[in-house]
Amino acid sequence: MLPASARRLQGTRPPRCRCGARGVALVTTLLLLTLLTAITLAMVLAVSSDTLINGYYQNFRGSFYAADSGLNIARQAMVNQIVAAVPATFSATASPIPAGTDSAVRTATLSAYGSNTPVNLGRAASSWPGSFRITGLSLTLSTNCSPSPCTPPPYTAIVTDATGKVTGYQYIYNYMLQSEGHSNSGEQMKLADEGSLVINTSLTAAGGVTASFAAWGMFIDQYAICSGSYLVPGTITGPVFTNGAWTFGTAGSYLFTDPVGSVSSVAGYQFTGACVQSATSPVKRGNVTIAPVFQAGFSEGQPSIPLPPNDYNQERAVLDGIGTGSSPVTKNDLNSAVRDINGNPYPNSGATSGVWLPYTVDAVTGATTFTGGGIYVEGDSQVTLSASGSSAEVWTFKQGLTTTTVTVDPSSNTTTIVSGGISKTISGVPTQKDPSTGALVRNATMLYVNGNITSLSGPHDGSGNSLPAIQDGQAITITAARNMTVTGDLLYKTQPVTKTQNQIPGTPADTLIPGNDNGQVLGLFTATGDIQMQNAQSNGNLEIDASIATLSQGGLGGLINTGAAINTLTIVGGRIQNKIKNINSRTRNVFFDRRFAMGGFSPPWFPSTTLTLSGVVSATVSSSVQRVKWLDCTAINQLSPSCQ
Repeated sequence: MLPASARRLQGTRPPRCRCGARGVALVTTLLLLTLLTAITLAMVLAVSSDTLINGYYQNFRGSFYAADSGLNIARQAMVNQIVAAVPATFSATASPIPAGTDSAVRTATLSAYGSNTPVNLGRAASSWPGSFRITGLSLTLSTNCSPSPCTPPPYTAIVTDATGKVTGYQYIYNYMLQSEGHSNSGEQMKLADEGSLVINTSLTAAGGVTASFAAWGMFIDQYAICSGSYLVPGTITGPVFTNGAWTFGTAGSYLFTDPVGSVSSVAGYQFTGACVQSATSPVKRGNVTIAPVFQAGFSEGQPSIPLPPNDYNQERAVLDGIGTGSSPVTKNDLNSAVRDINGNPYPNSGATSGVWLPYTVDAVTGATTFTGGGIYVEGDSQVTLSASGSSAEVWTFKQGLTTTTVTVDPSSNTTTIVSGGISKTISGVPTQKDPSTGALVRNATMLYVNGNITSLSGPHDGSGNSLPAIQDGQAITITAARNMTVTGDLLYKTQPVTKTQNQIPGTPADTLIPGNDNGQVLGLFTATGDIQMQNAQSNGNLEIDASIATLSQGGLGGLINTGAAINTLTIVGGRIQNKIKNINSRTRNVFFDRRFAMGGFSPPWFPSTTLTLSGVVSATVSSSVQRVKWLDCTAINQLSPSCQ
């Protein structure tokens, strides 16, 4: 037996040497790190590729939508211009759209959209960028009228009733458009569109056509040819007419977007030292050419437009809301219809002043009811209009030391008058009624001032900024028996038309703004005086949102500046004058309110005319688009004639 010490040594094994396994953990770690790096790199490459592909696709689609938007914008612009070419009145024996309209529309559209035009402007300017340009355009009036009879050029289909009477015309304009769209990164798409623009005009019966003077963007009664002055150059929108003759000068270019007419069979062209009378345009003398652009035609030698004889209808509209009659309003008429704030009738005799309203008082209950169409002011007055809340119109009248306010609120159906610490609320508001039936036409207010309006303006805030004067839904006409002086801005709460080009992308100024027609309208009228401007605003600018009329048979009224020079005068509506007078403005912007050219919409009881001349008619115009071909010229259709 071995000793104990030997047995202990015999049972103990020495440690095993693992020298060959050194560094395995490091190698494994490096292999895993390499694998993760490769996976990460693959993910980065995949994401980058997707980002580039998506970016390219987004830019590619952006250019596609820009090109397609260009087609739609240009096509609608052509329709609008053709419809605008239909004059307010014309002979029933001639088609209403002038010859050469297709050529004029083609030129104007290419001029407007022949260079890069942004698709997104205004509030949308920060959205995805894109632009377009029209690279090709053709527009021709179809010569195929079968089976209907055709007129001589321009060829149109004639619509007749069972008796053979002409009831309308149909025009078919064949078009082709090419639009090139661009994105922010240079991608571009080219699209083409072909089809027809169908314009239908339904005629009214000849004779007896009543038209508001608001339907003209500019109407001048007395304008002698070559009289030493000429029409101020610039862009003039809305139908234009004179019972005299137009004279054009060399100070700048003229662009008329709507039909132009004159009673004179010739126009004057005022050169230095000489005035040339001509029935055709352009006219050249030496090296100077005067070439007005008439996008919707120039018709000379037209019948004269009859003028309103007086303002009897406007004065009577205050009393009954109807506003018809050929006799002047008498004190007895006023005594029967209007009362002051205390309920006293207008006196039958003696001089008086103040603010009077047409309302009745129930003898038993004392209840008051509004019965007429507006407000009657006796004597000279300052007048301020302001929009209050969501529906109310507030009128403030100052006569000497007396201030009177009248609040017309359709939402509560009340009219409230306040003066001298007294307040009276009357049930009902001013209304316009149908002359034939007496039925309600609309809520509307006629202000008649039997004297001068010495100051007319809207409100201002504490910093001098103009606030809305005309409330949404308020239809107003203001008439002065003598002069009317505008001293500050008269602004709509909601503007109905654009005042800058491309305010709506791809459209000219004075384009109707969708959703902004709330029935708000203002007319200013005097039959015996001037509408004067004495601008009291610190910025030197003046804006009048209204159709302005200084008009009567044999009248001499006009729009005239009797104060300091105006920096920029802006009119949103139109100007109708007996005579042109000096507006003394450095810049003049007049935007025709195109609501006045549609469906007879106008300020209430605005002066109107009856066209009773034989054969003179007006038309209701409708349009439609028939698209027959749409092509992607960027891809496989480059050889198509539409893409050349």
